[in-house]
Parts: sequence; C-alpha cells; structure tokens
Amino acid sequence: MATDIRAESAPSSLTLRSGNQMVAEGALRAGCRFFSGYPITPASEIYREMTVRLQARGDVALGAPDEISALCYCIGASQRGAKAMTATSGPGWALMIEAFQYALMTETPVVVVLVQRLGPSTGGATQGAQGDVLLAEFATSGGYTVPVFAPSTPVECFTLTMEAFSWSEALRTPVVVLSDKEVAMTYEAVDLARLPEVPVHARPMASAEGYRPVRFGALDEVPPFAPLAGSLKVTLTGSAHNKDGWLRKNDAETLDVLRHLEAKVDARARDMAMVTRDLQEDADALVVSYGITSRAAREAVRLGRAAGRRLSFLGLLTLFPIPVEAIREAARTVRRVVVAEENLSGLYRKVLGGALPDLEWHGVNTLGRMIRPAEILEAL
Repeated sequence: MATDIRAESAPSSLTLRSGNQMVAEGALRAGCRFFSGYPITPASEIYREMTVRLQARGDVALGAPDEISALCYCIGASQRGAKAMTATSGPGWALMIEAFQYALMTETPVVVVLVQRLGPSTGGATQGAQGDVLLAEFATSGGYTVPVFAPSTPVECFTLTMEAFSWSEALRTPVVVLSDKEVAMTYEAVDLARLPEVPVHARPMASAEGYRPVRFGALDEVPPFAPLAGSLKVTLTGSAHNKDGWLRKNDAETLDVLRHLEAKVDARARDMAMVTRDLQEDADALVVSYGITSRAAREAVRLGRAAGRRLSFLGLLTLFPIPVEAIREAARTVRRVVVAEENLSGLYRKVLGGALPDLEWHGVNTLGRMIRPAEILEAL
C-alpha cells in the first residue's frame, strides 16, 4: 500500500520526554496537520505540544469550547483531507462518543488519544487507572470493532501513535490510542535520533470514474476517499445509507454497508496485532498485561524466574482487535494465565476469557494505585 510519511529532523542527543510528548512526536511524524482539543488532566500536555508545534510549522491547532466540538472540528478537517487528532481523558471521551460514532459511520479517519485516569465520572484527575478499556472499545452502537492500541513507554507512545494514524488512514476509520496517567506524564530518557521507522499508510483516493461515496466490491474493501469541496460530490450522513450515501433502512445494500464497517477491520486483525514477548519454552504460567502495568508484569516474571519459576510474559500493544493468535501461541504450554490490570474487576481479562474460553484465567487488580510486581508473583 502507498505510504505517506512527513518526517521532522530530530536532535541526536539523549533527552527526557514524557509519554504525552512522544504521542505528539508520533503524530507529527505521521503527518498530522490538524489538532483540536479541550484541556483535561492528564492529557493536557498533548494539547500544549500539538498547539505549539503545529502552529510553528504553519499547520492548524484549535482550542475548542468543549470536547464535543474538538472531535467535530477534527472530523471536519479529516473530511477535507487532513490527518487529524484530538486528546482527552475519561470525562471528555464520554462527551465525544456521539461524534466518534459519526466518524465510524462516515468512514472518516481520525485519531483519539484517550489518557486514562481514575473514574467513574470526574473521578480522580491526578490518579492513574486502566478503567476505560471497555468504554473505549464498546462506545459504538452495534459493537463495531474500534482499533485500540495501548503503549507502556514513551517510545511506544511514539510508535503506536504512528500506527494509529496508519491504520486510521488505511481503513478510513477512527482509532484510539489508550494511554494512562503514569505512561503519559512520566519523563524517561529517549534518544530522538534512534526512534523506530514506522511507515504510514495513505487513505485510498477516489477518481471520477465510477465514483460512489461508499464504493466497495467485497465487504472488506475500503472505499476510495474524496475530500469535501473537491471536484466530486461527497455525500456524508451518520444515518444508515447505501453506497451513494443516501438514507435508507433495511435494503440489502444498506445492510451491506453496515456489515462492511466491521469486515474491513476484521480482515486486517492479524496485521494489526502487536505484542511484546518474553517467553520461556517450558513455562507453566503466562502473565499478560498492557499499559503501565505491563512493566510491573515483566519485572514479576524476571523475579519469578530468578526464584526458579518457569514463566512467560506477553505485553499487549494492540487490545482490539484482540490479538488472539499471539495470546494462544504464548499460552501454548501453560496451565495458568494471569492478567494484571489497574481496574476494579479485571475488565480486559473478561474480554479475553470470552475470546479464549479454553484457558484458565486469573486476575490481579487494584484501584487507585499501580500494581506491584510482588502482587503478581503472589497470584502466580
């Protein structure tokens, strides 16, 4: 597939960067030219970085009166052809959901960075959590798969933001980068000159020949994109519609359009599956985690091995589509799978239990604080 990369020159020295700053770095490297947001802890640093850096290079950053407007501005910019991003936390995400569904229905590429904090409601603005994982994925009516990527380090914030733009453009779909307060606001050493090269796909562009606003053959094909106010007549609606964008109800073509929204993502699930592995050939237990907690999980495995345990670790960078094959392969020899996540009841563990019911699932969970490696070892 064609690629479209806009790279900025990077200094050669080692420097301190937060996860939020590296999200901004990844967005700029991916070619983001439009940002709109509303300040909210712990995502406000992204707002500041994108505002300063986009405006400095002649692109557009807009402060919005609220989160609803922020995402709507981004959707409009994307429909004109620009790569666009916003950033928020749980309360702001709750306000964005209607516009997010509109982006999914109109097949508008847009990236939303959701930096988790303790909830529900306004919760604890300066307390970390991993409680938005299901809210991020299942925010749309109908249960459509939304690609969700979860970084655990500043460098992963960079790479996964670029991946989010790449898949958003390639599939013409909204994508979520699901960070958390600790990953977002902790400063760590990063060598900006040695950041990974991540190719970024370009959205498929339409031509006048045979143009229809939602043109596809097989259900998993991605319709070519035509920008608003261009040479082609673009029809967009958040209501059920046929391939011409006209409002319809239950005719066969309209139902195919709805099925296609899921099929195009499902067909590329294997390609989107990203994990970090530290597997032991004869392991009898596997620790699975994501975000900040995956760092404690990796340390727990290291300590357990030093004490003579046979353990494997799997860090999930892609949460949705669920990386089923990677998890099954990592769990091939084990008797016990422990999922560590910073929420009350093991939200993602419940998802994994439904997707892979043949495995023995156990959880380590906390509320309002990070999980310690010793707690994971105890569960093993």
